[in-house]
Amino acid sequence: MQCLTVLDKTIPLDKEGYLKQLSDWNQSVAEALAEQEGLALSDRHWEIIHALRNFYQQFEQSPAMRPFVKHIANSLGKDKGNSIYLMQLFPGSPAKLAAKIAGLPRPTNCF
Repeated sequence: MQCLTVLDKTIPLDKEGYLKQLSDWNQSVAEALAEQEGLALSDRHWEIIHALRNFYQQFEQSPAMRPFVKHIANSLGKDKGNSIYLMQLFPGSPAKLAAKIAGLPRPTNCF
């Protein structure tokens, strides 16, 4: 079993590095998860993370890429709700990486 240690607390992760318990998430955990992915979180990252967590609270699922982009465009504007912007912040698969750092489950429709 994979684990993450943050502030002397051991947090279990699944085999892909997502939190096993959503309740373990906090800002320090997000920063540690981002660091594992080679990212330093900026204010731009945080606004996406918070918008993504709001999506999860509303729909009880992590969005795949297309709904993720649409939600960000609707909540933060079209300049941020586009694939290029999100790829710059969360390289590779933005929906998967942002969900992981936000402490949410892996989006089901992402490869």
